Amino acid sequence: MSAAIVQDIPAGLAQGLAAIDLAAWIRGAAWLFIGIPLTLAVSRWVRAWVSTNANPQQGLIVGKLIWYAGLFGILVTVLVELGFSLAPLLGAAGVLGVALGFASQTSVSNVISGFFLMAEQPFVVGDLIEVGTFKGVVQSIDMISVKLRTFDNRFIRIPNETLVKSEVINVTRYPIRRVDVLIGVAYKEDLDHVQDVLRDVARSNPLCLVEPEPQILLQGFGESSLDLKFGVWATSENYFTLKNEIHRDIKVAFDRAGIEIPFPHRTLYAGTRTDAFPVRLDSPRSADEPSAPPEPTS
Repeated sequence: MSAAIVQDIPAGLAQGLAAIDLAAWIRGAAWLFIGIPLTLAVSRWVRAWVSTNANPQQGLIVGKLIWYAGLFGILVTVLVELGFSLAPLLGAAGVLGVALGFASQTSVSNVISGFFLMAEQPFVVGDLIEVGTFKGVVQSIDMISVKLRTFDNRFIRIPNETLVKSEVINVTRYPIRRVDVLIGVAYKEDLDHVQDVLRDVARSNPLCLVEPEPQILLQGFGESSLDLKFGVWATSENYFTLKNEIHRDIKVAFDRAGIEIPFPHRTLYAGTRTDAFPVRLDSPRSADEPSAPPEPTS
């Protein structure tokens, strides 16, 4: 390396450092290291405040909007401080956005479906919902998908587009629910007595609501029993506890009252043109007596 080139290196470094606006870089770094934590803190505080005064879903949405908007504003400010022109970047972002839109049509559909879910609010964070064969508590409602946690502590991610196109059952939308118990009693039982016993069961259980009052409906005449539907009301948080207790209470009450819950009965009819079923009579015998099957009789 010649001496002239070696002498030119410090001069080149000096010109490069002179071209760098050190103050602009310091301001850009300050925006990054101060603005991002501050935006995150503000978004979390707003989310908690909105969740307390409105509902968790609205708090989640507002918090994310503040976070993304603040992050975008910080990025633009840093680029401006560093002297970048935004016009070419915006043009490139537009072309890139069109290309990504064609490449990710499913994701775009999920995003649009997410806006519909947020606007319609068929469920909010904390609700228990059923979607097809899935059932769980809503953990979050995001732009792409909804996250559920099942009762056996499994994680389920359902795309927003699937939720918009499917039937969704919100189990905990209303404050009270009805527990329906299907009961069969013997044909010999007095229905008025059976209904009185069931009303006593509802009155004795503290989880059963007095209003609306319990419902007892005769469903029909079954093969072996009179079929009844016994409906009692409970608050949504006590639904599963009451559903477990009411079956046990009915069994205990029927045993005390002598009400029979019959087993299935079957009557075999051979018809008039067929031979009678053979009948075999077994007589008592001692343990030492050899067993010999008797002759069947008609």
